[in-house]
Amino acid sequence: MSKEEAMIHVSSLRFAVLASAVLLSGTPAIAQSTSLNPEYLMTVYIQKNPPLLADTNLIISRDQTGGWIKGKVSGRILEPSVDWVTVVPGDGLRLRLDARVTIETDEHEIIYVTYNGRMHCDKENAARFRKGEVIKADDCYLISAPIFQTKSEKYSWLNDVQAVGKMVEYKNGDHLVYDLFVVR
Repeated sequence: MSKEEAMIHVSSLRFAVLASAVLLSGTPAIAQSTSLNPEYLMTVYIQKNPPLLADTNLIISRDQTGGWIKGKVSGRILEPSVDWVTVVPGDGLRLRLDARVTIETDEHEIIYVTYNGRMHCDKENAARFRKGEVIKADDCYLISAPIFQTKSEKYSWLNDVQAVGKMVEYKNGDHLVYDLFVVR
């Protein structure tokens, strides 16, 4: 038996022992039992002020008025709207997001949005981001989990949904564009 054949044989034996242990333990195999069905909700354009550095790992990113939302809900971004961003150690750029956004709909209803999220860029795209270049969804991972609160009768359904946001584009100190989806 060649060395390669012996290694394959040992690997097969290890797999057989592991599979037997699982079968004998009575633990059933776990399979996916449900699915997520994202439904487009809106696009959010947030105008950003230059960030403030509160500490070596804490950035405060204040939003300007003039941003907008369009989709199943349309309106504009109001102050106060702020992101508190924690820099997480690691390669490239790793951020933990904690944000609050105030929306006024076209019907003059107020919607409060809060979300947490994560952003990660490799070293090359992190350098581009820090230089103020526009980054896109394929350049960096930026996902958020917004929830909504409003007294509006028309938009009360937002109080009962979980959304997921994905960055479309981001220019540090200038603007951030998200697509938001309701998860069903």
